[in-house]
Amino acid sequence: MEIRKTIELLRATIDPNQRQQAEAQLDQIHKIIGFAPTLLQVIMISWQDKEVDVGQPLPFSIHEQDRALIRDSIVDAVVHAPDLIRTQLCTCVHTMVKHDFPGRWTQIVDKISIYLSNPEPSGWHGSLLCLYQLVKNFEYKKAEDRRPLNEAMNLLFPQLYQLVVRLLPDNSEQSVLLQKEGLKVYFALTQYVLPLELISKEAFAQWMEICRQVIDRAVPPAALQPDEDERPDLPWWKCKKWALHIIYRLFERYGSPGLVTKEYNSFAEWYLPTFSNGILEVLLRQLDSYRGGNWLPPRCLQQILNYLNQAVSHSLTWKILKPHMSAVIQDVLFPLMSYSAEDHERWTVDPYEYIRVKFDVFEDFVSPVNAAQTLLHSACKKRKEMLQKTMIFLTQVLTNSQTEPPQKDGALHMVGSLADILLKKKLYRDQLDQLFVKYVFPEFNSDRGHMRARACWVLHYFAEYQFKVENFLIEAVNLTVRSLLYDKDLPVKVEAAIALQSLLNYQEKSHKYVEPQVKDIALELLSIIRETENEDATGVMQKLVCVFTQHLVPIAVEICQHLATFSP
Repeated sequence: MEIRKTIELLRATIDPNQRQQAEAQLDQIHKIIGFAPTLLQVIMISWQDKEVDVGQPLPFSIHEQDRALIRDSIVDAVVHAPDLIRTQLCTCVHTMVKHDFPGRWTQIVDKISIYLSNPEPSGWHGSLLCLYQLVKNFEYKKAEDRRPLNEAMNLLFPQLYQLVVRLLPDNSEQSVLLQKEGLKVYFALTQYVLPLELISKEAFAQWMEICRQVIDRAVPPAALQPDEDERPDLPWWKCKKWALHIIYRLFERYGSPGLVTKEYNSFAEWYLPTFSNGILEVLLRQLDSYRGGNWLPPRCLQQILNYLNQAVSHSLTWKILKPHMSAVIQDVLFPLMSYSAEDHERWTVDPYEYIRVKFDVFEDFVSPVNAAQTLLHSACKKRKEMLQKTMIFLTQVLTNSQTEPPQKDGALHMVGSLADILLKKKLYRDQLDQLFVKYVFPEFNSDRGHMRARACWVLHYFAEYQFKVENFLIEAVNLTVRSLLYDKDLPVKVEAAIALQSLLNYQEKSHKYVEPQVKDIALELLSIIRETENEDATGVMQKLVCVFTQHLVPIAVEICQHLATFSP
């Protein structure tokens, strides 16, 4: 239902010339699904006092007396409303807090407090949702602008803790849903600023213990019954996800000595020895369960790996992590970085979606695969022996004739992820020609598309490597160009295009080997860009035009005509 049309009808009801017709239309549409939420949106649009320009019609506005009545009752409405309308009401609370708190609406704090402290559970969910909207309004504000929130939380924060502790032993769906809402409030309260004047060390330790227990506790059978892609939406997993969000954020932003802003220096020095053992023990236990075949949501796995990545940097946490790291690399990171059944399904069913996911920068922030890649790189770059141990393992995988293609993909993925480190170590740099000849170039002829794509990907990551034998560079260029022009799988073409761009960037000698086919390459690239709308492929075209300007002049019109056929 259109908001603008609804506003026009409401405004018309106060115009004597239009009132009858407007009321008749409202009478017709008021029973339509979506009408009530639209009215709520209209109220929120009109909530803020607006200055009226001279000569402009008066905006639709709500009298302060009516607003006071709404403020007085909206928390009760959220508490008692069905789920369908509760979401809309929470959006309203957010808008009202933004414009009216604390000036006109300190009563929201008392309302929430009454429900949180009430032994009757029926009011807890709605009051937690309202509390979340209150905190959310201050989430990204600087410490000096959060005083009204801190004053409110002096009352509400202990109540929130007491409620979550009370709920913790109950692992029922409804209880865990409430626990999740409590953790979301705590995350929003602490994720940008840690209010040390509000949260004492004792209170902080209490919340860390809550998070530890939530992460460590077993889930009931009901949490594992739906299909894997539906499980992350269940409260048990969401609760774990938020607990992991919290501990990683606190460690990263406030608990890493040498990596925090000065106001958190002493806090970080206290955090590291106080919590590292307990938290890492729980996280390693989760990974051990995952290694044993037990399922974990991708986001939970990603947050665990992020925490471990942070832990690699500190000698205290590294001592705890070190004995487990080889097993983590081999049994967690390696499988994650290997071609999966999910990858295969996406490649087969929807290659366009496969390309979108692989090149989506936002996917990097949520993907356990990217987190695995980052952790592998950190461990091998910052800690002695980890590079050597990892390369021994990867060599065994690549040289074993029994290695299946998905695992070979994982090994090459890991080698490519370590490219910048390997290029700086003479021991490994001297062996790279052989690596390409034995393990990368042959995969360009693989009957599996994902292995051809991986070969292109590895070449892209090692593009700055100066081959000792020029024939190997010629082979690399020819294989890449052939993949770009003639491969039947679109994901391979995209990876080949990006590899070609890297070769042109780092290998000036490669230009003369690309030049004879530059027209065909340019036209094929336009076709790929058109099909995939991939921004990385667009960057390849820009590079091609920069390097081969004169060679592309004869087909400039053809390129423009090709571009002109893009849909707007």
